[in-house]
Amino acid sequence: MIYTVTLNPAVDYVVSLDALAPGKINRAASEHVVFGGKGVNVSLMLRALNTPSVALGFTAGFTGEAIRAGVEAQGVRTDFVALESGFSRINVKLHAGEETEINGCGPEIPADKLELFLDKLRVLTPADTLVLSGSVPPSLPGDVYARIASIAAEKGARLVVDAAGKLLLFTLPHRPFLIKPNREELSALFGAPADTDDDVQALAHRLQEEGAHHVLVSMAGDGALLCTASGESYRVAAAKGTVVNSVGAGDSMVGGFLAAFQKTGSLPEALALGAAAGGATAFSVGIAGFQKVMALYERLRTEVTRIG
Repeated sequence: MIYTVTLNPAVDYVVSLDALAPGKINRAASEHVVFGGKGVNVSLMLRALNTPSVALGFTAGFTGEAIRAGVEAQGVRTDFVALESGFSRINVKLHAGEETEINGCGPEIPADKLELFLDKLRVLTPADTLVLSGSVPPSLPGDVYARIASIAAEKGARLVVDAAGKLLLFTLPHRPFLIKPNREELSALFGAPADTDDDVQALAHRLQEEGAHHVLVSMAGDGALLCTASGESYRVAAAKGTVVNSVGAGDSMVGGFLAAFQKTGSLPEALALGAAAGGATAFSVGIAGFQKVMALYERLRTEVTRIG
């Protein structure tokens, strides 16, 4: 089973306007409510690709109940820890010529609820995959990802990490199966440029030296690059289309990658489906559906090239 972790899931209120006039009343041209958070997004893409998963994390209040019910209504199993106070965050995504995001804080997570959550992970087996995605709420300790990664390693489960900065670095001693920084995050980790494919490969290899098996780097309009544990590197171009909403595109890439790898065991196929899933979501409101992903996949699967 694939388990996804979203420590701070959200209700995303996505609003499109012809133009944003600060300090004045603005009328929405369209609006959508999307249930998200990075791990939830991975689960939703896995569901779209007919790959089961269980969404884990914390929920609170009326928004937390809406997230649980909304995600389950889309066919994803959940096993959230329900908090007794506060409410799950609401994020506002404004589209008015450019994207503007206002992300909520989320609820306080007490220590006993964190332990309850960690206990859920102790059922992991070597047949399972655990996906850690996104940021950590301020109320949780800074080493929480390292603690989760330690449990996954102890149980022999595959660990996938999509996080930035120290959150990612803290997991590397536990030898994650896959990490997925974007190019900007990769550059920031080492204070070095990641402008060219050679730059990206060099920095990805440094992460492999610190413990990562495979490194998948998303590069927006420049596609994606995968450095494998066996020393090979593959590249795929970006999908072509009109970007509607970039939120969830990187998470969809992770979901597509895992869905393909679980079915085929092929890293190039996983890269192609990951790129297709990421592109399809970027061209959609919310997480893209099966047909849109597969239409892009049929084109991208022939465009994966080995570069190292």
